Amino acid sequence: MAQPLAIKNDKHIPVPAYKNASLPTAKRVADLLPRMTLEEKIAQVRSMHFGRPIIDNAMQANAFKMDSMFRYGIGMMNPDFKATAANTIHRRNALQQWLRKNTRLGIPVIFLDEAHHGLLAPGADAFPHSIGFACSWDTALVQRVYDYVSRECRSKGTDVVLAPIVDVCRDPRWGRTGETFGEDPYLCGVLGSAVVRGFQGSSNGKVTQDHVGACLKTFTGHGGSEGANNQGPTNVSIRDLREIHMESFRLAINRSKPTSIMASYCEVDDIPSHANKWLLTDVLRKEWKFNGVVVSDWFAIDQLWQKHLIAADTKSAALTAFNAGVTIDLPYGKNYTFLEPLIKEKKLPMKELDSAVAYILRLKFDLGLFEQDTASLEKAQQLMASNEGTPLALEAAEKSMVLLKNDNNFLPIKKDQYKKIAVIGPCAAVNYLGDYSGIPRHNVSLLDGLKNKADGQYEVLYAQGVKLTTNGDTISHNNYQYIDTAHWPSKEENLRLINEAVQVAKQSDFIIIAIGENEQLGREAWANHPGDQTDLNLQSQQEELVKAIMATGKPTMVYLAHGRPLSINWIAENVPAIVDGWFTGEEAGNAFANILFGDVNPSGKLAISYPRSAGQVPIYYNHKPSAQFFPYLTEQNTPLYPFGYGRSYTTYSYAAPQVSDSTMKKNGAVTITVNVTNRGTRKGDEIVQLYIHQKVASVTRPVKELKDFARIPLEPGETKTVSFKLDRTKLAYWNKDMKYGVEPGTVEIFTGPNSTDVQKIDLAVE
Repeated sequence: MAQPLAIKNDKHIPVPAYKNASLPTAKRVADLLPRMTLEEKIAQVRSMHFGRPIIDNAMQANAFKMDSMFRYGIGMMNPDFKATAANTIHRRNALQQWLRKNTRLGIPVIFLDEAHHGLLAPGADAFPHSIGFACSWDTALVQRVYDYVSRECRSKGTDVVLAPIVDVCRDPRWGRTGETFGEDPYLCGVLGSAVVRGFQGSSNGKVTQDHVGACLKTFTGHGGSEGANNQGPTNVSIRDLREIHMESFRLAINRSKPTSIMASYCEVDDIPSHANKWLLTDVLRKEWKFNGVVVSDWFAIDQLWQKHLIAADTKSAALTAFNAGVTIDLPYGKNYTFLEPLIKEKKLPMKELDSAVAYILRLKFDLGLFEQDTASLEKAQQLMASNEGTPLALEAAEKSMVLLKNDNNFLPIKKDQYKKIAVIGPCAAVNYLGDYSGIPRHNVSLLDGLKNKADGQYEVLYAQGVKLTTNGDTISHNNYQYIDTAHWPSKEENLRLINEAVQVAKQSDFIIIAIGENEQLGREAWANHPGDQTDLNLQSQQEELVKAIMATGKPTMVYLAHGRPLSINWIAENVPAIVDGWFTGEEAGNAFANILFGDVNPSGKLAISYPRSAGQVPIYYNHKPSAQFFPYLTEQNTPLYPFGYGRSYTTYSYAAPQVSDSTMKKNGAVTITVNVTNRGTRKGDEIVQLYIHQKVASVTRPVKELKDFARIPLEPGETKTVSFKLDRTKLAYWNKDMKYGVEPGTVEIFTGPNSTDVQKIDLAVE
């Protein structure tokens, strides 16, 4: 928050209590709320969009239009993604000043932004997509990155960001897989809480100076939709909902206390989240004691009558959503205009509206908006000019990349080992960033990164190889947001490009094939804007490209750029080295070059399992005992690469885990220790993982559940002892009577480098 302005006070006019910054928030809310008219209250639970209409100088100079839109105030303003920093700051400052001076009570507005992996705005830094960043398993780095993103947002007048997404994804055909932290609720919750701490600057719910409020998305089940079709129904049991899809939210709320949460588009048990009082009120408010704002997803209240067909019209949809517990209507607030007649018709009690308005006012007071100074363009420009985000983006990219295969120490290579290095493929010269990305000031492709590293020691050659789509853009934001339908290249066109690439390969001594996706092939889907897939295969003759290059016999590796696991069976079997680069942000090219030449030892580990084909889906690691039980006729019943997997340029060994006591009371705790040794000649970071399994329970339990992890640096020959605390918070689950707690019995404890290669010790719980 900015430093407060001094309150100007006429000696003859007492300052109302709600304008006294020295008073507690509760007293300020209690003073302001009774002063408000019905119209002013309803304005606080509505939002508007800064770009529709564009509230520019001409609009703000039109007193009639401004009065018609804002005379009663407004709760939140959604962002104009196309606006420059200068335009954003100018327009936000002007509107905030207008609201303070021209509305009866001077209630300021909350300015929203998207900041999924960097502020979604021109000129902002772009960091790894969540599914890639999750592979770092580095909560401290995640918090540092989002602390920076928070300051970047705040410098442009942002108050609350609609991030992070903590939904668990179990079907990578879903176009929004890349926005998630993967398939495990514990990892999603822990990383999500680190993002919130970065945004808010604390873990106690307070938003500190130069930080912004965070909004968890999207509550709940959005990552488990039927057929991986965006916004589709999530057909799971309440127990599965509780333990998988809701658990990441519960963890993030407990650990970091975000200011707000967004309801999801999907339905569970035939009730859409925006109409689900059990979810938004009984669980979120009463059980979890969440005291923040519940925002609607964009147009989700409209969907109650337009899509889900559980309301007859806009008015009834508004009543249903409001009664369920949705505090504010995004993005245009049109639905909640009907709250006024509903109040007057006595279909909605005034005390319920007062309760919702109080949540909004409390957030505005806690953010310091009534005293906040205007945003400074000079400060925003200074932050951008500092390039503070660049080394953060580089570190994040380096730690997020996953070495999937490295036969016979194929990597790293030496800078003077090969005279000509070819970078071939549709992801070589363009660094795609993933959906919900802004437009960074610089964006380093693999081709750029290899050239930056050369120092005259090798020549870099390039060939496109294939086109992913014919109407795609080099700017990721355009691929995600504005190009509705993907146009495919003809096979003949791509075969011509493959032949050209083969000629380049023949001139080279070492080849990097950069393949994967652009944002058209994996993104949020909406009307006439597809983003989900029916399979996980490489599109547009990319596998044919790899086969043709491999046929040259030249030393060749594959680099993957994408937002969800892909089916790469032939590549995994035939190519000696594979680096999974995901969409790892603006420094991806430099990060990969550092890994290629061994300046950085790869350390990332998968946050989601790699299916062999879409036919295996779902194939998450924490499945039930009867799942993945029998082999398929045509392929194995195991993933190509399991959850938690990733290789290194060094070798680590694990001793068997030890437990501080062989027995534990249900409300007690034990310490698990494991010795990990770097057996190689390079220093590196290892990610040590702890899993559990209840051997006998009143309900079937997953074969393994991640319950802790640690990222540790190890010098060559060094051994470290890693300790984990295991208590009831990590052993409890919902039993056959749907009671949450710990059941007595034997708990298997596993430690290891991934979810498959583990060692075990038993613990008796009494």
